[in-house]
Amino acid sequence: MASGNVSVGVDEAGRGPVLGPLVVCAVYSSDPSVFADMGARDSKKLTPKRREELAPMIADAADHVEIVIASAEDIDAMRKTQSLNEVELGMFADAVSRHTASVIYADCPDVNESAFGRALSARVPGAEVVARHKADDTYPVVSAASVVAKVTRDRMMREIGEEFGCPVGSGYPSDPVTIGFIEKWIKENGRPPKHTRTSWETVRRMMSAASVRRITDW
Repeated sequence: MASGNVSVGVDEAGRGPVLGPLVVCAVYSSDPSVFADMGARDSKKLTPKRREELAPMIADAADHVEIVIASAEDIDAMRKTQSLNEVELGMFADAVSRHTASVIYADCPDVNESAFGRALSARVPGAEVVARHKADDTYPVVSAASVVAKVTRDRMMREIGEEFGCPVGSGYPSDPVTIGFIEKWIKENGRPPKHTRTSWETVRRMMSAASVRRITDW
C-alpha cells in the first residue's frame, strides 16, 4: 500500500479500569473524511447502540483496522518494569506499525504531548506523528479508532461477565457493580478474580481490608 495519502488514527479503551483488558485500535484510511460523514466522534459522546452501529461501518470504510489487546495479567506483568504510559506507547507503536502510513494521529495519554509524540515517532520512523489530547474529538480517523476500541472492549467485558455468570460492570473503579463483584470474590476466595489488575491500588486496598477482616475474625 502506498503511504503517501494514508493516515492512521490510534486510540485506546480501558486505560483506567481495575477489571478487564486495555484495547488499542488503529484505523488506517486514505480518505478519513468518510468517518466524519458517518458521524464518528469521541466514543464517550456516543450511545452504546450508536457505537455498535458505527463499528462495522468503520471497518468497511477503513483500509485496515488493527487491534492490540493487553489482558489484566499482561498489564500487571508489564507494570513491573514500565509505567502505564510506556505500556500504552508500546501498544500504540505496534498497532500503527502493521501497515504503512504517512501520518499517525494519536490520542495522547501523556500530559506532555510533545514527549509522547517524539517517543512514538522514534518507534515508527518515516511517518509524521501528531499526538494530541482529545484527538478523538478532533481527528475523524482517531474518532473511528476510539469507537472500535470501545466496542471491542465492551464486548470483552460482556464475555467476562458470561464467564463468571454474573454482572461485572464496566470494570472501572467508579462502577459499584465492578467493585461489588471484586470485593465479594475476594471475601469468598481470598484472592482477586481472574481479569483483575492486581497492580492497581484499588485492588491492593481491597486485599488489605480483607486481610484485616480475616485477622479480626479470630
